[in-house]
Amino acid sequence: MLVLVEVRGDQRDWDEAERVFDQRGWPVVTAFPRGEGPSRGVLREAAPARLYSVEVRFFGARNRRTERAAAWRVEKVARVAGLEMYARRCELVDRDREQLTGWRVHTVDHRLPRAPAPRPLTRMARLRRAAAVSRARISERCGYHDTGMVVTGTASEARRLSRMNLPGGSAPTAAVDVRPFHGGRERSHIVPRREEDGWKRAFRTVAWLLAMVFCAAVARQHNGVRTWVWAGIAVLCFVGGARGAYRLFAVGGRVVSLLVCGVTAVLLLSLSSGVGAEDSGAWTPAQMLSAFAVTATVAGIWLLVRQWTWGEWLAWVAPLVFAVVVSCVVASGSVLHALYADSLGVAPDDLDVPGLWQATSAVKLLSLLSYALFVPALWGIAKHVHATFVSPVERLGVPLYVCAQLAVVAGCGLGALDSAQGAVDDFRTAAVRKTAPPSYFGVVPEWMCVEPTVSAAKLGSRGGVLKPEHPYLSFGEAGGTVSLWDASASGPLQMPAEQVRLVPAADGRVRCTFSYQHLQKDG
Repeated sequence: MLVLVEVRGDQRDWDEAERVFDQRGWPVVTAFPRGEGPSRGVLREAAPARLYSVEVRFFGARNRRTERAAAWRVEKVARVAGLEMYARRCELVDRDREQLTGWRVHTVDHRLPRAPAPRPLTRMARLRRAAAVSRARISERCGYHDTGMVVTGTASEARRLSRMNLPGGSAPTAAVDVRPFHGGRERSHIVPRREEDGWKRAFRTVAWLLAMVFCAAVARQHNGVRTWVWAGIAVLCFVGGARGAYRLFAVGGRVVSLLVCGVTAVLLLSLSSGVGAEDSGAWTPAQMLSAFAVTATVAGIWLLVRQWTWGEWLAWVAPLVFAVVVSCVVASGSVLHALYADSLGVAPDDLDVPGLWQATSAVKLLSLLSYALFVPALWGIAKHVHATFVSPVERLGVPLYVCAQLAVVAGCGLGALDSAQGAVDDFRTAAVRKTAPPSYFGVVPEWMCVEPTVSAAKLGSRGGVLKPEHPYLSFGEAGGTVSLWDASASGPLQMPAEQVRLVPAADGRVRCTFSYQHLQKDG
């Protein structure tokens, strides 16, 4: 952006402004007092002030808010430096690059002379000459005669550049010609657009086609009128994509662009509908939204990181560090195991979870907490498009971000609690129905018949009285203690491992029978 900045004050303020411009990498094109030079007759002379024509450089999209974004940055600099500084005019500098055709220079000694033959050639001679010309063209396009020089431009410019006398270069010669990088001949009727403009139009075309696929997936989920409505929206999205493909090149190339657009649409619809696969191979709207959310998160984080200021660094790194630290806590087991054990009334140490499963649960928790990166990603996208609420001069931007981030982190915490609570509910249901309970990240409860190895008076049970005739759900032995669960009891039953013997049971409906001869001998 080329911004006309007015700095009011004395020489010290002007020197400070020039230092700030240089520190931020904003080149000063020209400077002159207010009311003089180009501003003569435009701005009246007032208090001591000086005008600077500055190139304000920043990342972001080119849209109708880009000029305001430059003014916001000038205002922020004025606040930080404590200067009376105003952006009087903001003008977009278009420096989009032209896409020039690349050419390789090659010799022409292998070509047959074009001099006419002294007499008419026989048919065999014409065939031999055509074969020689074909071999020369093939060897030429394969690069066997390249000189190693590369030039860019139109065909005529490329030929003149290859034969130009460049100081310090090779001697000019007329016995060279050029060929395009990708073979074939130059298609002069196709003129590509400038680089950024071309990429922007290509992204829009792809976005329309992806929207078409999503609408088609939604249409497959409905019946009746809704199916036709969503199918009509999908057709409109395809028309939007075809319209973007039609305008992909500045001149020509419309037929090829429409053909590629149609083929791409057919391939995307085939993949999304699971053609050639089972019914489960079709994409669902939920899966497509999840993929879009992941893509948007990655893109937003990249847009935020590339601006690379301390504020944005803390904005996205802080949630990531929080997620990693919380998920990698291994004291007394992982976080998910601790929540699971607390809901059942046992200690995490009583579960005896292997380290591999603790790491797996940590990855699960990290996947839950990764949703905390969605807010910084949206923040990065908003800054890229120069949204007003994330402008550098907006005072409510930081509180808004903090509130949104806390809300998302709270949602991630509720997701972790819901994961553990769902496993606990399944466990309690299995205990009531006397069926095999599901496992939870290495915690595998099993139905066990508990045979005491000491008399009932010496049995050191905690949490209730052991009933050896019916089985219990056991979490195994951990730290010399056996933790048992009974649906009829209010909490877990624990006892020393050396005082009981665990015998696997088929389910919770069997009746346990033991011979207590060893207890009689002990008595």
